[in-house]
Amino acid sequence: MRLTVFWDRMNQQFGEAYAQSVAKDYVMAELGGRTIEQALADGEPAKRVWQAVVATFDVPSRLQ
Repeated sequence: MRLTVFWDRMNQQFGEAYAQSVAKDYVMAELGGRTIEQALADGEPAKRVWQAVVATFDVPSRLQ
């Protein structure tokens, strides 16, 4: 998954402003206690990070 697709899905799920806040502030157990921003910066693939978002939040099937 490309980062552009990842951010498009994040924006669709949360709205642009809140998506940035979730990525910066929400520590996710699925990402080893890291935020989305930290996981991406550490080189975690965008697809893996998106899978963690899907596992953590109520994401509609059309975005999964």
